[in-house]
Amino acid sequence: DGKAAMVKFLNLIASEPDICRVPIMIDSSKWEIIEAGLQCVQGKGIVNSISLKGGEADFIRQAKLVKQYGAATVVMAFDEQGQADSFERRIEICKRSYDILVNIVKLPPQDIIFDPNILTVATGIEEHNNYAVDFIKATKWIKENLPYTKVSGGVSNISFSFRGNDVVREAMHSVFLYHAIKSGLDMGIVNAGMIEVYDQIPANMLELIEDVILNRRPDSTERLVEFAETVKAKGKVIEKSDAWRAGTVQERLSHALVNGLTDFIDSDTEEARQEADKPLEVIEGPLMAGMNIVGDLFGAGKMFLPQVVKSARVMKKAVAYLMPYMEEEKLRSGDQSKNNGKILMATVKGDVHDIGKNIVGVVLACNNYEIIDMGVMVSCDKILTKAKEIGADIIGLSGLITPSLDEMVFVASEMERLGFKTPLLIGGATTSRIHAAVKIAPKYSGAVVHVLDASRSVPVAGSLLSPDTKITYAEKIKDEYIKMAADHASRQADKQLSTYTEAKANKFKADFSNENIHVPNKLGLTVIENYDLNLLREVIDWTPFFQTWEMAGKYPKILTDEVVGVEASKLFKDANAMLDKIIEGKWLKANAVFGLFPASSIGEDVVLYTDESRTEELETFHFLRQQRKMATSVPNLSLADYVAPKEEGKDYMGAFVVTAGLGIEEHVKRFEADHDDYNSIMLKALADRFAEAFAEKLHHLVRTEYWGYATKETLSNEELIAEKYQGIRPAPGYPACPDHTEKRMLFNLLNAEKNTGVELTESFAMWPASSVSGFYLAHPQSKYFGIGKIQRDQLEDYATRKNIPLNEAERWLSPVLGF
Repeated sequence: DGKAAMVKFLNLIASEPDICRVPIMIDSSKWEIIEAGLQCVQGKGIVNSISLKGGEADFIRQAKLVKQYGAATVVMAFDEQGQADSFERRIEICKRSYDILVNIVKLPPQDIIFDPNILTVATGIEEHNNYAVDFIKATKWIKENLPYTKVSGGVSNISFSFRGNDVVREAMHSVFLYHAIKSGLDMGIVNAGMIEVYDQIPANMLELIEDVILNRRPDSTERLVEFAETVKAKGKVIEKSDAWRAGTVQERLSHALVNGLTDFIDSDTEEARQEADKPLEVIEGPLMAGMNIVGDLFGAGKMFLPQVVKSARVMKKAVAYLMPYMEEEKLRSGDQSKNNGKILMATVKGDVHDIGKNIVGVVLACNNYEIIDMGVMVSCDKILTKAKEIGADIIGLSGLITPSLDEMVFVASEMERLGFKTPLLIGGATTSRIHAAVKIAPKYSGAVVHVLDASRSVPVAGSLLSPDTKITYAEKIKDEYIKMAADHASRQADKQLSTYTEAKANKFKADFSNENIHVPNKLGLTVIENYDLNLLREVIDWTPFFQTWEMAGKYPKILTDEVVGVEASKLFKDANAMLDKIIEGKWLKANAVFGLFPASSIGEDVVLYTDESRTEELETFHFLRQQRKMATSVPNLSLADYVAPKEEGKDYMGAFVVTAGLGIEEHVKRFEADHDDYNSIMLKALADRFAEAFAEKLHHLVRTEYWGYATKETLSNEELIAEKYQGIRPAPGYPACPDHTEKRMLFNLLNAEKNTGVELTESFAMWPASSVSGFYLAHPQSKYFGIGKIQRDQLEDYATRKNIPLNEAERWLSPVLGF
């Protein structure tokens, strides 16, 4: 029963944030099953798929429903005559589909994902020989003629004729992707852990496979089939060689940059300086030539971020060596070095996170942009004053916490008021294209561009500053954002939200029987100072560490991954070497405070009491309730639902603050003074891992000892990371409790600044950045969820409960307002 199964499954995961935060593709050959899924899925789903196979009327009906449900859709290159298998048929069907969807259905073109059919080559049938070429050509045509759409395809189909021979298949996938991506392929369905690195395919195999993929010879199939019989999988052997030292100084500098080697950089730079007429020529010659190779390899996906950051370290050390000579030369001649442009970067006022910004700065610097990084917690007036002073070509704003979004809007408004024309780049974990389009771009007449990650920053900066593209690129982005904002507004109007009264009536009714409420073994505050980092090292979750470096994959599998395994292993080795230094040298200090208190819920509030008499109130925390219309039997959740009202039992709640960032600044400054971004970023990333490990370790101690409701818990580190235990630790500013201002009450309750050394900024970010805070809820039915959007009626009630002005509540909750 596909329909019932689809509904049950999507309802089950609806309140599991780790699952439902990922976009869901609803796939079925029966439209009624797809529609049943669309009625349940949260956020923006993807329909797989619709096509003209059943005629225009059916196509339009389904597309209108896709639009109504706020989804995107895959559009297959099928029509009433069947599957498109030539270039001409592919573009004919895709053009016809596009015109219907955009002009008749009014579906935003950004929501269209064309699948022009990747079909099998090298089958021995002559008509199949051009399938790959036609797909690649069709992809290029779609990207040039059907604006804003995406192109996807099932990559493994291309090699199906070689099933059973994984070596050849993996290489075919790599070659096909290499050429298709250059033509505009956005997405591909493929086992990403089983594709060969394009540059590492043996030359003889590469030529044979490209002959097949690009249909370059009439006998290409026979030649590849003959070769495939001789291929056996071989292990990769990595040998260290110093043969590169025999090259010219230019070749040695290039090799050092590409491979991130600093051992000989001073002597090689000096040798190059001796050969050059001016020290600047060393930078503009061999050093920039090497960095151009790095930039090209990174842009082509042939180098990974840790390698790029190591390359930047080599470049900075070389430039630092040359700097005194250049200053002397400048005094004599007045020469100035050239670059691609000046980019001013800052983490906005109230925010302290800068790892992502640092990485973007390194990648841009590798591409010959001059980076002026103002650091963290930088006010608007300082940013704009500095931008004028240095003549910045681009201003980049970064932020992690949600209040930073409003600060970015303010900076954009001030840039408009002061008459700036400088392009504005927006980046950071809470930012998004839709926020940039809806909130920031309307405030500034100059170019506003959201940058997803470090790899996207280079082409964006290049497009914004190139005389040939800057006007058309800025206009293209502006048009895109205007369309996105209009589309967002129409979807917001269509969103189904309950009234606050209805949401409260549909609250979660927890079971507060005696077996579900455990009296803590110790009430009140507990302070832990200078916790042993060795114990935290044992419970580090390494997967987010690799994500910080923009390396996709889960630990430990990432270490043996076919694509990133070699570099991931090097990074892991470097990280553990630094962990040894951190622990041995006592670089970081880990402190914590937590408290367990008698508690009762009153509606969406939770009141904490000074003692078990429950007569004197200690603190009140204010929570929100989900307001979206739920499927039958799915409740509208609030964190308060997991704490018993007074009349249902004597319950408890906890709160905590941990940090592992005390002492970090001294060592970050030391690395930065040595032009060592790699180790600076590494230290910050490891401090973050320590803080998260401390939060995990402390929660375990609370469950098993201090609260003691899970004394028999015996979970592996993997199970702890997967949160297989009873209870949750939601945090202010996160989906279940989106108001950052609740952090102030939490800090007051725990006297956290005195007990841990952690401070709150004006925007309620924690300093040091490697800190974690939150609540402890122990009820066995408690789970994580997202509040989603709320209506004005709940906002007004919330402002009343917190006793703050309505406009202040609106300011702090702006990301979740559904009006």
